[in-house]
Amino acid sequence: MDLTESVWQEANVQVTNYIRGKGWELLIIWAVSFAVFRALGLQFSLLISLFVGLSVIIPYIGVTVMGFVMALIAFIQWGWSGEFASAMIAYAVIQIIDGNLLAPLLLSGVVNLHPVAIVVAILLFGGLWGLWGLFFAIPLATLINAVLKAWFARVEHRGDPA
Repeated sequence: MDLTESVWQEANVQVTNYIRGKGWELLIIWAVSFAVFRALGLQFSLLISLFVGLSVIIPYIGVTVMGFVMALIAFIQWGWSGEFASAMIAYAVIQIIDGNLLAPLLLSGVVNLHPVAIVVAILLFGGLWGLWGLFFAIPLATLINAVLKAWFARVEHRGDPA
């Protein structure tokens, strides 16, 4: 099998795993958000939690935009009150757990990348290409990983670096 075919097969498997992992992340965040928002008595909990779940598709940006939406909806419902503060704290805790624990662990498991590599990829590609870089950071990191794995396997098999 030549290098290109090897890279293509590895990248295909890894991107498929990434999409599956993002799907699980989305469902978990949606379910947890719905349970928490429903318990707090937030109106339109199902719809809001769906968008909170969808916000994980674009790291950092989705969370920030949805945070403003969440604040606006909670403010309209409760004004400046303890319920408003509870809803915002709950949203922040959900996002902190997702961003620092769930996403890196879940995605590192499905794409065979170290959690630190995922964070570095998001920061690097997000810094280079903005929103598109954030969106494609992990698939690009898995592609680079596939190329490196195939290249090193070829070098090891042949015994020379060329």
